[in-house]
Amino acid sequence: MHPPIAVRSSAYLRWLNTALCVSIVLGFVAPQSRAQQGGAAAADSRSELVWLAKIQQAALRQNYAGHFVYQQGASMQSSRIAHMVEGGNVFEKLEVLDGQPQEVIRKNDQVYCYIPGARTLLIERRPNPDQFPSLLRRPALEVAEFYDVRLGGSERVAGMDCQVLTLKPKDAFRYGYRLWADRGTGLLLKAQTLDTQGNVIEQIAFTQVRIGGNIDRKLLRTSVTSTEGWRIERADLGRADPALAQWQVKSVPPGFTRTHEIVRSVGGRQQVGQIVYSDGLAAISIFIEPAAAVPNGQREGSTVQGAVSVAMRKLGEHWLTVVGEVPMLSVRRVIGSIEQVTSGAAAAR
Repeated sequence: MHPPIAVRSSAYLRWLNTALCVSIVLGFVAPQSRAQQGGAAAADSRSELVWLAKIQQAALRQNYAGHFVYQQGASMQSSRIAHMVEGGNVFEKLEVLDGQPQEVIRKNDQVYCYIPGARTLLIERRPNPDQFPSLLRRPALEVAEFYDVRLGGSERVAGMDCQVLTLKPKDAFRYGYRLWADRGTGLLLKAQTLDTQGNVIEQIAFTQVRIGGNIDRKLLRTSVTSTEGWRIERADLGRADPALAQWQVKSVPPGFTRTHEIVRSVGGRQQVGQIVYSDGLAAISIFIEPAAAVPNGQREGSTVQGAVSVAMRKLGEHWLTVVGEVPMLSVRRVIGSIEQVTSGAAAAR
């Protein structure tokens, strides 16, 4: 749900401002994982959990197209999305409408991110949905272990009647959320991230949306006519990388589990590792890069931008950067407990 952040000038940040510019902010939709298929069944008779499961399934199964806006403080960014399910396949196009043009094209779990300004095409395998309007990374019943889920009243978003839900965290390691789901289909139309006092940190909402019916295939095609001379980078977010097994977090916030890891090539040369933890709603990413690749003068420290907390630390011959959609308490807990273990010790875990 978050935009690119610029807190330092290392290779990680250059990559974050390109490779993650769309994926962190807008996310993607993919075919259902086993956990997601079981989401509706796992939700008990409590209506609030039924609604969470409905939100989870709607983003996967419904056809929809529209415009939405992300807001953080005085900053706003508008985007356009078209999503179609046909013959068991998922097709999607997501386009950033403000600033530098960026497009994301999806077919099932294959994602193509076009960044014309950087003459870069990122090709990734992303097996799981995790962002707006897809929200849950786990079945609703598991999410409810760490959030108190309550039904609210009915409100309108983008001209559609919505059911309001509030998710209050059961501890200080995560933010709260307020959700608006279309009453007819369950599609998430608006989401707010809330701090410990219930204040809105950031929000994202459709301003215009059409749900159901046929989607014009023209809306699903990239506007880029040629990638000749572009840098092409490939990654597989669904595959564990042995090089990252040596990195362990000794004190993970309750409910957060290691979901995936990957080693990326930045600029066609430098290798940057990424390990992701999630509690089903929020995510914490650990980026690992060689210290030799980081500019001289880089300092350890931390910063917060909206709902995103960032902390940096040097460990041996590596720089660690932890980025989380969580309070700084969680990010500091993670970065302070990261260890690099020997290959034998890692294999034994």
